[in-house]
This record gives sequence, C-alpha cells and structure tokens, in this order.
Amino acid sequence: MKSFSRPGKLEKSARERIRTQVVTIHDVARAAGVSPATVSRVFNGGNVTPARALSVQQAAAALGFAPNRVARSLRKQQSSVIGLVIPDIGNPFFTSLARGVEDAAQRTSLSVVLCNSDEDTEKERRYLQVALGEQMAGVIVAAADRDRTDLGPLIERGIPVVAVDRRPHEADVDAVMVDNRHGGEVATRHLLKAGYSRVACITGPEGASTSEDRLAGYRSALGSAAGLEGQALSPETARAYVRHADFRVEGGRLAMRELLALPEPPDAVFVANNLMTIGVLEALREAGQEPPGFGVLSFGDIPWASLVRPSLTTVELPSYELGRTAADLLLQRMSGSSAALQTVVLRTTLHARESTAGPEPGA
Repeated sequence: MKSFSRPGKLEKSARERIRTQVVTIHDVARAAGVSPATVSRVFNGGNVTPARALSVQQAAAALGFAPNRVARSLRKQQSSVIGLVIPDIGNPFFTSLARGVEDAAQRTSLSVVLCNSDEDTEKERRYLQVALGEQMAGVIVAAADRDRTDLGPLIERGIPVVAVDRRPHEADVDAVMVDNRHGGEVATRHLLKAGYSRVACITGPEGASTSEDRLAGYRSALGSAAGLEGQALSPETARAYVRHADFRVEGGRLAMRELLALPEPPDAVFVANNLMTIGVLEALREAGQEPPGFGVLSFGDIPWASLVRPSLTTVELPSYELGRTAADLLLQRMSGSSAALQTVVLRTTLHARESTAGPEPGA
C-alpha cells in the first residue's frame, strides 16, 4: 500500500525552498505523496478517497498553495460566486443574516458559498484561502477574532471584502455593524430601572468585538448614576458578575451556574446572545429560580420569546438587514465603486416582556 507523507513533517529547509518560488500542483503532489492528477481531482471536485483528499489539503495549506481559477473566471468575464464566512450557522442570528446576503445576491444572479468558521481563526483562514484560490468575486466576513482574523491577502489580491457584525482590527474594508455598546447599555439600564440591584453579564468570547462592545455597554450602564438610581455596585462585585462564554447554549449554562454559586449571587442577568440565554434559563430552572423573580434579558431576539411564560425580554438585532446591507455594499465594490470606505451602523430594539417585570417584593 502506498504511504502518504504528512505536510507537517516536511523538513524545514524543504518548506523554505518551496516557498521561495511559485508553488505548483507538482509540489503539492510530492508533499502529499500522490500524483498531480489526484491533486487536480481534489481541487476540481473529482472522485478522491477522503484520506487522500485530506492529505492533499493539508499539503496545500502547509505550502501556501492556492489553486488558480483565473482562467475560468476570465471565460465568464467575472466570477459569479461570493463567499460568506460566519462564526456559527447554528445561531438563528447568523441564519437570518445569511438569508439577507443571499436574497440581495440573487437579485444579480450571484451565488453564495457559506462557510462556517466555528469561532476558529485557523478554520476561518482556510476558508479565506479557498476564496483566494477560487478567485471569488467578493467576500463577506464576520470575523472570528478581532485581533487575529487576517483579511490582508484578500485585500492585496483586489477581492472586495465587507466586514459584517464583527470588524477585525487594522482592516481597511467596508463594514456593517450593530451598535452593540448602545444596545448593551439600554438592556442593562432596563434591568436596573426594573428594580434589580445585582445585575450580572454573560458575554461572548474574549477577542470578539461583539462580546467586548456589549460588555462595554453593560459597564457603562453600571457606571451611570441615572441608571443605577443610587444602587451602585462596588468595582469588585461588578467584576465578579461578568462571565465570558462561547456564545453557545452550554457556555451560557455553565456561566450561569458559576454566578449562582457566588457568595452573593446576582438577581438578574444580561445575556449577550440568544443561544446562551437558553442555557441560562436551563441553569435557573435547575436551581429552582425563574423570571421575573430573577431577571433575564437576552441580547438577540428568539422566535418563541413572546410565546413562553413568562415571556422573555429581548434586544432585537436587525440580522436580516445586516446581511442585506453588507451584500449591497459588496455589490457596489464589485461594480467598480471607488467611493470612500463606509461603516454602516444599525440600531437595536428593546422588547420589554415579563422576564424583567422586577424582583419579588422583599427579595
């Protein structure tokens, strides 16, 4: 049986020698231990065993190889495909955002390739490399990490890029954002004005701009005398009431359990996304607590928020509009627009419901 060499085991000198010249399909074939024809089938959708396909893909990534689709694009005069890279397709927010992108793209007969990064910058990097190799007409990206997401290669190649929902640092691209800080501040003040005095915050991963902005809004509200109405938390308590989680159900559940285990647990929580809110509600039920005695406010609307009892207070995000607007900006750049870079900021909407009606009398 033929053995396959692993790209990670290439000698350092060999890698450096290959990278000083243009990497070809033959270089990838040698590194993967397969024939050039097999490499071609991998990158052109041919019939290849999963093991060989993985070996070729790993070799290509290690060597920085990007399959060239320029000839195909030239025959069509332009690519008919745009890429959409998002952190979690399982999140209804991103599902709606993707629909907005697709609807806008369909108006001009463009197809959308959906890429799910799972909040993983390495997986995100591989998808961006695919966009380069495929010479996509444009790419819309919700960055996995504001500091580590690198849009430079796309920009340098002249591929139009629009950041949506999350903007990486040092990226000169058009952007469509939500005013997350303002939304977080409004949400936290709502809880304070409802009579909750120990408001906690469960936000997303450190490094995600949405996490940090929503947390900044929470802290701004805590520091506002008008919002607190004289019930200020000490800095130590305020820090203890903050948890970073993973924007997913289990992350919300674990974070809420930690908060409830504090010597002086909170009496309300501002949850920075809808999936974590599900985990929060499960943890509260386990502990024998429920809204509105314990206040719960979700950043990100949930389809059933008004149907459960007690109904759930939410901050609605214009997710569909985010996607549609991002696609419209991208289409402008693809058509040759040389206008100054734009940042479009959309506002949130608070929907006050029963879950923040106020603590029980005497609590």
